[in-house]
Amino acid sequence: MRGSVLSRNPGAALERNIRVSFEFFPPKSDAMEQKLAQSITRLAPLCPDFISVTYGAGGSTRDPSKRTLAKVLEQTGVPAAAHLTCVGSTKQEVDEVVRDFASMGIKRFVALRGDPETGMGTQYVPTEGGYENAAELVGALKAYADFDISVSAYPEKHPESPDYATDIDMLKRKVDNGANRAITQFFFDNDNYERYVERVRRAGIYIPIVPGIIPIHNFWSVANFASRCQTHVPSWLEERFAGLENDPQTHALIASAIAAEQVMDLVDRGVEDFHFYTMNRPDLVFAICRLIGIKGDDDNGVLAA
Repeated sequence: MRGSVLSRNPGAALERNIRVSFEFFPPKSDAMEQKLAQSITRLAPLCPDFISVTYGAGGSTRDPSKRTLAKVLEQTGVPAAAHLTCVGSTKQEVDEVVRDFASMGIKRFVALRGDPETGMGTQYVPTEGGYENAAELVGALKAYADFDISVSAYPEKHPESPDYATDIDMLKRKVDNGANRAITQFFFDNDNYERYVERVRRAGIYIPIVPGIIPIHNFWSVANFASRCQTHVPSWLEERFAGLENDPQTHALIASAIAAEQVMDLVDRGVEDFHFYTMNRPDLVFAICRLIGIKGDDDNGVLAA
């Protein structure tokens, strides 16, 4: 990545019209629900394009997801996007969820196939009577209403795809059925992202390919997850965190700088939209947004009364 974010113009985000969105997952306890509310309150003043909330396979987090989406809509005024997956649900069950979310005022969805219920790395088998894949799900959503739909994209291709051509063909099917944008799996090598976008454009796909950025709250956990996703972790990244297992303060400072450097390098390459996987932990995301020049409505990160 080119240069240091600290040496850049702090107004670069405003000059380049950088837009951000944030992803949260629904809480599993009252304590986590309170922490999530604080996280949303912390980040909402940064004026994201939308806040998305994940959704467990087979509706396993349906009620917590609904409560979280309701909080976003009621407390922040920020557009909310509901995740949907094909896993573990029939078409009728998914359609019921769509009607339920639409009745709340949800107009945005993140449509995903989802990982197998038996876990990542095992073979995916479509649910009997369910949508076979994300392309089918996108088509059903668009048939219901003119929703704003985001789908997934994989700069290093989906682990189950035999090659890039197959992977990009699936993305094209999703776009042909009405997807408005694609949000990528997280990555650390911007050259991989740029090559992927070039492949996508050559295939006649012109929707925004939004980089998914994951702040590194714990390098070793992220590296382990990356290996399961077949996401490359560069050696230079590992070296930056070496020896910091018991130094969380320095770890956080380095993580903020790395993510900000990645974003600003992508801005230099012409990217303007970014999606942050927050892991329900707002501080690193807030710091990164400040480093790239996004201040939002309130410098203190507290919603106005």
